[in-house]
Amino acid sequence: MYHDMEYRVPYADTDQMGVVYYANYLEYFERSRTEMLRAAGLPYSELEKKGIILPVSEAYCKYLAPARYDDLLTFRSWVKEIKGVRMVIASEVRRGDELLVVGHVVLVSVNPERKVVRMSKELVESCEQFFWSPEDEK
Repeated sequence: MYHDMEYRVPYADTDQMGVVYYANYLEYFERSRTEMLRAAGLPYSELEKKGIILPVSEAYCKYLAPARYDDLLTFRSWVKEIKGVRMVIASEVRRGDELLVVGHVVLVSVNPERKVVRMSKELVESCEQFFWSPEDEK
């Protein structure tokens, strides 16, 4: 299963050409994965209280078409992989049925002392519901 959320593009997200500034898509990915984790029962604030910190170690975006001011977008995220200390969360940005951006981030689990540690059992189990692949719909 994947997690979807809607977002209407404000002027503040656009550049002089009237399209969403390219770097904002990484923020959209963050909004989407944060809400996905909340839906899994693990908001970031709770993870941090438990000493689980998930910095991004890699980010990738492929831009297929631009979003513009006042577009109603859907941010879709799912867990692509959890292995050892890493979690890969894939994301898409859509306008209706049109796919605008695809990408992923790699998160690494660290403790409060910033030492790399294995993903917690609780995190892995909570995220299992969001393991998905677009190929699952074919």
